[in-house]
Amino acid sequence: MANDLPNTEDDDDIQLFHEAVKGARPVEAKRILHAPKKPKPIPRQLIRDEQQALVDSLSDHYIPAHELESGEELLYLRDGQSPLVLSKLRRGHWVVQAHIDLHGLVSDEARLYVSEFIADCKKRGLRCIRIVHGKGLGSRNKEPVLKHKLRNWLMQKDEVIAYAQARTNDGGSGAVIVLLKA
Repeated sequence: MANDLPNTEDDDDIQLFHEAVKGARPVEAKRILHAPKKPKPIPRQLIRDEQQALVDSLSDHYIPAHELESGEELLYLRDGQSPLVLSKLRRGHWVVQAHIDLHGLVSDEARLYVSEFIADCKKRGLRCIRIVHGKGLGSRNKEPVLKHKLRNWLMQKDEVIAYAQARTNDGGSGAVIVLLKA
């Protein structure tokens, strides 16, 4: 049988190998430490620019082409929307999914807060939100400063389909319910 014969070729290879490494010493296994990965840079200027764009996107001096408001009640319906949307919003057809309170904020803080809140709600897929603006009882003239500014800000936001004064149990004349695009 061919398998019973000694394999001199393999023995020669092994002997050559042993001769080649006879003076070698085993290497100590050392743990190689890699430098930690650098964190991704924080785009601070981009963040500042986006915040400024949010602030700049809402003007206090916006004059709407038409308004649906009657007296002091806040009402708005974007062009092309069915009046049924506003009717349903006023009756509480949609559940309020998130809300913010603007009490204690000055106009610039409130404008930024509203912009960021609407952008966040849009990202999260929320449709119906409440914004509490207050009744102005704490202001100098006892008039709702933020209420009137909020009206203009919301009309400028493309995401806003409609808004209406909140029902009594949701804040009444001190809050507004806003319907956002899907």
